[in-house]
Amino acid sequence: MIKAIFLDIDGTMVSFKTHRVPENTKAVLREARSKGVKIFVATGRHRSDINNLDDLEFDGYITLNGGYCFVGDEVIFKKHIPREDVAAFIRYGEEVEPVPCFFVEADRVSADMENEYMANMMKLVKFEPRPIVPAREFINREVFQLTAFFPPEREDKIMKHLPGCTATRWYPTFTDIVARGIDKSAGMERTGAYFGLNTGEMMAIGDGGNDISMIKYAGTGVAMGNSNEDVKLAADYVTASVDDDGVGNALRHFGVV
Repeated sequence: MIKAIFLDIDGTMVSFKTHRVPENTKAVLREARSKGVKIFVATGRHRSDINNLDDLEFDGYITLNGGYCFVGDEVIFKKHIPREDVAAFIRYGEEVEPVPCFFVEADRVSADMENEYMANMMKLVKFEPRPIVPAREFINREVFQLTAFFPPEREDKIMKHLPGCTATRWYPTFTDIVARGIDKSAGMERTGAYFGLNTGEMMAIGDGGNDISMIKYAGTGVAMGNSNEDVKLAADYVTASVDDDGVGNALRHFGVV
């Protein structure tokens, strides 16, 4: 029996066309929650960037791809990137080639510089402008995620300098870098332990590369119809797209509503 649903935001609950949650998605999530099913956000976003879920209510949040999880005002799990890896990333940008990046801390998100990739991403997801802060200021801080703007073909070259980290993409022009061992499934594990849930009672719904871990971890893994093929292959079920009532279709298919 499904007792909890973990949902990505962009491309899953929120349409890239309208930048909002479709009304049919809102209705089905409210219906599921009214039946006692717990509903969780599982996103790569920082909590301050969760700006598009309107008045929907959730039982908890997995943010920063599993690196920072909270229920209400209680932080139930967090893990920052090793400081030596943050320093190595900054040195790479200084000595090899610039890498525009969001430095994501517990309470704020800053950028070290801007480029076209970053500007397009900010427009795509309707983010507010970031304060520009010199990268060197982050060497001795707790950084939970580096959202770095470079194409996939540069990823191996950069990531070999960060042995304590892994990278995952949900959009081609940037990658989310987090501490090794951190992904959305890690956030699900901690959240499940907090609420006394086992994997068989969990459903995960997503559309991006950073959703594959949670889709595989959940007892019931669902890929949106707008997902790439690798996400679909990881899933137990492929539903319709976000703009075609994909979340509702999945919940009805598995008898949640």
